Amino acid sequence: AGAGTDAAKECCRIRIPPFPSPGGRNMRVITGSARGVSLKTPSGQLTRPTADRVKEALFSIIQFEIPGANVLDLFGGTGAISYEFASRGAERIYCVEMLPLHANFIKSQASKFGMDNLTVVRHNVFEFLEICHEKFDVIFADPPYALEGLANIPDKVFDRDILHPGAYFILEHPEEFNFSEHKYFVKERKYGNVHFSFFEKQGQKSFSQTKWK
Repeated sequence: AGAGTDAAKECCRIRIPPFPSPGGRNMRVITGSARGVSLKTPSGQLTRPTADRVKEALFSIIQFEIPGANVLDLFGGTGAISYEFASRGAERIYCVEMLPLHANFIKSQASKFGMDNLTVVRHNVFEFLEICHEKFDVIFADPPYALEGLANIPDKVFDRDILHPGAYFILEHPEEFNFSEHKYFVKERKYGNVHFSFFEKQGQKSFSQTKWK
């Protein structure tokens, strides 16, 4: 990963109407060095931030994997997930977000709260994956739920071989998708309509043997 560049075109279409946010949305960092920090998204931002209770559930699962980790956050949106990784001691977070309004908001908040370990990459996610050569300890993706091509994201990540040995990929998705037959699928966690599917290459680490007992 490197410096951000402007995306030329979105290679996949989104069949979802604009998400109204006339007055912005409030969110907070749950724990870590920035615990309790409150952020408000700018008016007109077309995002679906992961709810605090859902973030808390997710990070309770992966909390011991974060300190010192190199993290890739795909479809950054408001940056809510990246802020949480930054606050909890990740060594470096690359947050990939294509839309200028969103990317600039994430940059401003990271600067405001001294999150020097967070780098925003303004790029189309699918194009970014084609040029990314860095390896990561955790990759997280929260695409728009109606994104065409969502079902192919795990394959695109694993085809690029950008996960360190022992690393894993987490995909947030709606209930309409089921990845249980994917060859690298480990487990799914459900919180209402929010689903997290966890993936890892078999034999790489004990994540699937220990985390889910």
